[in-house]
Amino acid sequence: MAMTSINQTQGASLGTPRTRAVHRAIAEARRGVPVVLAARHPLIIVPAETVGAEGLRLIDILSNGHAALLLAPARAAAVLQHDVPETVPAIALKLARPLIDTATLKRAADPTLEQILPEFETTEAPPEAEAALALGKLARLLPAMVVAPVRPGWASRKEGADLLSVPAADLLAYPTELAASLTKVAEVAVPLDSARDARLIAFRALDQGIEHMAILVGQPETQAAPLVRVHSECFTGDLLGSLRCDCGPQLQGAIARMAQEGGGAVLYLAQEGRGIGLINKLRAYTLQDEGLDTVDANRALGWQADERNFHIAAAMLEALGISKIRLLTNNPEKVKGLEGCGIEIVERVPHEFAPNGVNDAYLKTKARRFGHLIG
Repeated sequence: MAMTSINQTQGASLGTPRTRAVHRAIAEARRGVPVVLAARHPLIIVPAETVGAEGLRLIDILSNGHAALLLAPARAAAVLQHDVPETVPAIALKLARPLIDTATLKRAADPTLEQILPEFETTEAPPEAEAALALGKLARLLPAMVVAPVRPGWASRKEGADLLSVPAADLLAYPTELAASLTKVAEVAVPLDSARDARLIAFRALDQGIEHMAILVGQPETQAAPLVRVHSECFTGDLLGSLRCDCGPQLQGAIARMAQEGGGAVLYLAQEGRGIGLINKLRAYTLQDEGLDTVDANRALGWQADERNFHIAAAMLEALGISKIRLLTNNPEKVKGLEGCGIEIVERVPHEFAPNGVNDAYLKTKARRFGHLIG
């Protein structure tokens, strides 16, 4: 399958004003400031992780119905201490007025905190629940949101005049829009210990906040199907040499192999922890130390097992002029994900490293739960 333009595959662009609104919504979420989710039934929403007393006061004033705490099903099941449907995007827990204190909301959102929680009742989740949780994920926060129906005419009240409104559909469309906006911003030779002819190319998306890197060894863009490794950044493994994972050896091993073969490209994506971010990955580590595996730890935090956006890798390859690749991976799902983004993969090349005595269970989980072809 020939690779097509990301812009062609994603349909109409959100455009500058709408993407700017998403960027502002992400910033407001990280600051704990409520935003209004524009939809058929508009909501006022704020992340449980960052909300303060002022944010709860605004929801009290500007909402005209009961407030709820939206949680992903796996997290809600732990809070409620009973099974909940896994087929829905979110479970809504009813919040009494005046709204519950911020410390309790944070504990309900974060399973790594001391779990002293009141009894919650469930209520009907709004149709916009998926978009509300998407904002938390885009902000790299825990996907746990305080939501309430917003009063008609909220923007005309002095308390609501400065609040941002963002369409629910734009939050859901933003990840692929982000990939479509990727551009090259810098290129420089950076000789490496195992690849003296390496180059770094930096890519920046329209949000101006996160840069992705391509590590080129030799001239892979001149090869018919160069060796390519799609590698998600790992601060603990790549930089600190953590033994909990195999990321560091995979990165260094990929570069060394490409040097031996005369060329290749490592796409170094700023998608820590399979897309959940560094802080959430550290939280997942805490849960793993308590007995959960990688998959269940991510789910307990409200995330999917893998939240990566492979459209970014496709956009980088397109910008590099690489249309066919030999993919260095043990993960069949990565092959499927990249092919779904229009990348032609002519061969999957195994990339396995022996366990080190610390990451043995992690590697077994990769094989058992993720289907990695290792061991």
